[in-house]
Amino acid sequence: MLERDLYVDHTTISRWVQKYAPELEKRCRPHLKAYNDSWRVDETYIKIKTVWFYLYRAVDSAGNTIEVFLSPTRDAEAAKRFFCKSLHSLTFSTSQVCLIEEHVTSPTPVLDLGTTMFALRVITVDKNAAYPKAIAELKAAGTLPESVELRQVKYLNNLIEQDHRFIKRLTKPGMGFFSFETAWRTLQGYEMMNMIRKGQVQGVAKGDVEGQVALVTMLFGRTA
Repeated sequence: MLERDLYVDHTTISRWVQKYAPELEKRCRPHLKAYNDSWRVDETYIKIKTVWFYLYRAVDSAGNTIEVFLSPTRDAEAAKRFFCKSLHSLTFSTSQVCLIEEHVTSPTPVLDLGTTMFALRVITVDKNAAYPKAIAELKAAGTLPESVELRQVKYLNNLIEQDHRFIKRLTKPGMGFFSFETAWRTLQGYEMMNMIRKGQVQGVAKGDVEGQVALVTMLFGRTA
C-alpha cells in the first residue's frame, strides 16, 4: 500500500479480511475443480483467546483441499459434522451449508443421497477413536454408503499433515485469535487463497498469479 502512496491502518486490513474472506470463499466454491475419491482427513490446533480449538481439514489424494471445519471439541459429533459439511461442499455453496453459529449449536444434518452427488471410495484418518464411531453412525443414517472404506493408517496421512504447515505459517505470527467468529472468517480466507494458489479453481493454473488476479476481478468486479 505504501508503494502506491496509500496509507492504511492494519485494523482496516483486518476489517477487510473479516468482510471479504467469507465472500471470497462463497464465490469461489462453484468454480472449484472436482475431487478424486480418496480423502485424507486430520485436525490441527488453532488458539482462540488462549483456548485451543480444532481445525478439521480434508484433502484428496492429489493434495486438493476439500473442506475445513473449526470446532471447540474433538469427538465423534464434531467429526460427523465435518464429514457432512464436506459432502455438502461437493455440490453446494458454503452459504447453503451452515452459518457461523451452526459450527457450535446445530445438530448433525442428514444428507439426502438422492440429491447429493459425490464419489467417495476411501477415507484415510489417524488413530483417533472418534472417526470409526462417526463413520459408523453416518453409514447407519444413510449419509455415507456402506461401500466407503475407513482406513486408519497414520503414515498415509502424511499428505495432509504436510498441508497443515501452510496454515501454521499464517496463524503462528498472529499469536491466536480473539473470537471464534473472527478466527473462522480469517481461516476461510486463508484456506480459499491456498486452494486458488494450488490451482484448484477452474481456469487458473497453479502459480498463475495473473490468473488469480483475473479470477478475483471476475468474482468481485473491477473497482472504480
